[in-house]
Amino acid sequence: MTRPSISRAALACAIALGAAAASAAAPPGFVKPGKDEKCPVCGMFVYKYPDWVAELRFRDGSRAVFDGAKDLFRYFFDARQFGGTKGRGDVAEVYVTDYYTLEPIDARPAFYVVGSDVYGPMGKELIPFARRADAEEFLRDHGGRTILVFDEIERELGALVD
Repeated sequence: MTRPSISRAALACAIALGAAAASAAAPPGFVKPGKDEKCPVCGMFVYKYPDWVAELRFRDGSRAVFDGAKDLFRYFFDARQFGGTKGRGDVAEVYVTDYYTLEPIDARPAFYVVGSDVYGPMGKELIPFARRADAEEFLRDHGGRTILVFDEIERELGALVD
């Protein structure tokens, strides 16, 4: 291999690694919660629970952050109950934290385990996963009751509220 070929190969490798790292990074709209941001449902400081962070990003650029998927969904389905002024139609993006990878993921295609022996900051919790296989493994390991997708959560949410 000539010196220019090695340089091109090294450059191609670096670009591929950069692309892989970028795909593993947080979704573009996700921003870690600041120390002053509280969950609008329970009032807890969200930054204290980085393994459980969830976020609604609204079309106007504002957001609401939560200390778990359960509180995010409670707010999503009835924001007015918690002093919110926006509705479901105002939501542009929804993020939850994958339980195994601890990375923020798009909540809409995610899988949620209900009824496990794992509790979040506010007790019973929806445990989110990007991959169904991970949700199934977790369900077997932690005695979960079922796996739900985004559109099935509203009917099950009442059983999760402590």
